[in-house]
Amino acid sequence: MGIYRTDKGKEIDEQIKTSWSMKPVPYSHNATLHMTPVALHRTTTAISWERHFAARCRSLTFVFPSSSLSAVEITEAIAEFSCLRALRLEGNTVGVAAAKAIAESLTKRPELKRVYWNDIFTGRLRSEIPPALKSLGEAVMLAGAELTELDLSDNAFGPDGIQSCKDLLRNKSCFTLEELRLNNCGLGTEGGKILAKALKECYEKSSAKGQPLALKVFVAGRNRLENDGAVALAEAFRLIGTLEEVQMPQNGITHQGIRALALSFTKNTNLRILNLNDNTFTEPGAVSMAEALKTLQKLEVVNFGDCLVRSTGACAIAKSLQNGLNKLKELNLSYGEIKKEAANEVIKALASKEHLQKVDLNGNCLGQEGCVLVRDTLESLQKGAVLCSLSDDEGSEIEEGNWDDEDSENEEAPGDSGHQQQAEEPADDPQLQVKGKAIIPSQVGVNPQDLAAELGKLSFSPE
Repeated sequence: MGIYRTDKGKEIDEQIKTSWSMKPVPYSHNATLHMTPVALHRTTTAISWERHFAARCRSLTFVFPSSSLSAVEITEAIAEFSCLRALRLEGNTVGVAAAKAIAESLTKRPELKRVYWNDIFTGRLRSEIPPALKSLGEAVMLAGAELTELDLSDNAFGPDGIQSCKDLLRNKSCFTLEELRLNNCGLGTEGGKILAKALKECYEKSSAKGQPLALKVFVAGRNRLENDGAVALAEAFRLIGTLEEVQMPQNGITHQGIRALALSFTKNTNLRILNLNDNTFTEPGAVSMAEALKTLQKLEVVNFGDCLVRSTGACAIAKSLQNGLNKLKELNLSYGEIKKEAANEVIKALASKEHLQKVDLNGNCLGQEGCVLVRDTLESLQKGAVLCSLSDDEGSEIEEGNWDDEDSENEEAPGDSGHQQQAEEPADDPQLQVKGKAIIPSQVGVNPQDLAAELGKLSFSPE
């Protein structure tokens, strides 16, 4: 048994190995119980977990090697914490019964602030996930906890899963929510609508209590939200107005949804990070988003890669960059079918960006001349080091046109076949050789009898 007394007189008794080292640190009320990974079933299973007491930049960590613990024993471990501020279950596989057991222990933890319940249902049936989530959410509400961070990423629970979370999301336990992560959850359009409605209700209820929801971070990539889901969430964003980071890549959103999001972002002027990678802006969406950028002067990261902004959209974005966004650090316009002139306009618009660290224009249609032009322009601005590789450039239309011209030159002109073509080598197989005179009529009309006579002179026999 190892006993460590902090300078505030708090005692931490834990089973530790004599070889483990402990660094004295001040006692902190911020404590995180980290349990990873473990299969939580009705029966006893293996578990590896650690306790982490954080105090500013220093920590005291106790790590217990794998041992046989039941879900009941795990909940007892949670209960032993004197001040549990965060619970991380990432990488586990939690069943319905285990979720209920954990939930029971959480009902007595009103001090809980951050829950990391991402990737906790690996291998579980989809029907098991909603009741498990519901149990955990109800426990947080019953405890009266005031969450600041909720991470449910990498749980493929779909619309049914988010339906089971909606009571928590609109409850007073989430009035204080600052970070919400739902990456790769398979929400779909219906799930997006359910989530948006819950966020709107949370904002309205919290506003009525005098503490409006002040969400800062929203992450929901790879969810197939599409336009309907994006439009619904845009309405919630417009109400909230405090977002600093929005990441919604790979959601199948086209220009209708992008326009709605762009309008909502104009009400969130504190945005610092905006990632909509791998959605389909096309020119209408890119122009709408460019207009929104004019109001987002705190942006540091803009990721519109693989969004088909095209040259028109790139030029519109360049105009927005030219007279603002001076805090910009990263700009990604890769794989957008942007031509060299538009790409160069974007580069020139970055002249005043003193904090610029990264520019990605790879996979566009610059061509060799365009790549050189972009590099030279950045070098002239003393920013050559920020440019990412252009190794996947698709080539310019001019270069493609040159290839077409070369191909057309190689094609024989009508009436010049005798001058352009050389005689082909005879086939090696004698059975395929044909001897005789070619029949070339000297006039339009040919006598059938003369034609038959000429055909009779042909020989199809081998040498």
